This record gives sequence, structure tokens and C-alpha cells, in this order.
Amino acid sequence: MTTEDGLWNFALKLYGAPGVADACLVLQDENGVDVPVLLFSAWLAKNSVSLSTAEIARLDDLVKDWRNEVVRPLRAVRRRLKSGPRPAPTKETETLRNGVKGAELGAEKIELAVLEAEGQALIALGAGFGDAGGNLARALRHFHGSEPDAKAFQALAVVEKAFSAF
Repeated sequence: MTTEDGLWNFALKLYGAPGVADACLVLQDENGVDVPVLLFSAWLAKNSVSLSTAEIARLDDLVKDWRNEVVRPLRAVRRRLKSGPRPAPTKETETLRNGVKGAELGAEKIELAVLEAEGQALIALGAGFGDAGGNLARALRHFHGSEPDAKAFQALAVVEKAFSAF
């Protein structure tokens, strides 16, 4: 993967790899990981750019408000419509749910575009070259806030294995 492939295409390919979607959901739901930031960290690792803990925090700050005010509320509505409130779930509410899912995906695409612009700048500067392989673990620790458990590291290993095959 190179920067010409773009973060969006990289993220779609990585997320679609066997086991990665489920692993990302474990990291998101049980460890607070922002999946777009995690996928971005992998993309930079593929481009040999290492992210320090401070750099991950800076990048997270760039997208935090968007994630909290747009992406998460859309995700909450989409998930809620799966089983309720009444009259959901019905054929009609499933159509609505799919629309919300599209909006959520669109919001994540915007987040990835913001991150990609920052990543392109880091790549152009040649900044942060070093232990790029540790980007995902540093991102996990950033979002988790403390040392993650074995289940989190197992999920992370699935993502790492998939992206190392690119």
C-alpha cells in the first residue's frame, strides 16, 4: 500500500479482511478505540510512519468532536433501530436503519479524510519514521487509557496480521 491508494481504500480493504471487522468491534465496544484512528494508524505504519503517543493524542483531538457529536450518535441510532423502539424492527424501520448506516459510514469517511490530510503532511515531512509497527498498540493504549487486557491484544493481533499481509 502506498499513499496513492488513499486511506479510504486502505481502510475498506483492511476492515473487509477476514476477522478484522469483528476484531475492530471488540476494540471499539470494549476498549473505546476509534476504529478510523486505528485504521489510520495502520495506514501510516504501511507508509513507514511511526506515531508517538503524543501524536496519536493530537490526531485524536482533531476528530474527537466529530466522532462524539456526529459518528457516535448515528451509530447509537443505527444500533437502537435493530431492536426498537416500537415500531422497530419492521421492514420500514429497517429501511430507515440502512439510511442511518449510510450516514454513519459517510461520517466516518469524512473523519478518515481529515486524518488522511494530516497523514499526508506527516509523510511529506518524513516525520515520525521509526517503530511504525507499534502504531496500532499505541493507538489501543491511547483509547483504552491503561494497559489493555489479553482479549484486546488478541483482537489487535487479528488486525495486525491482516494488514501485514497487504
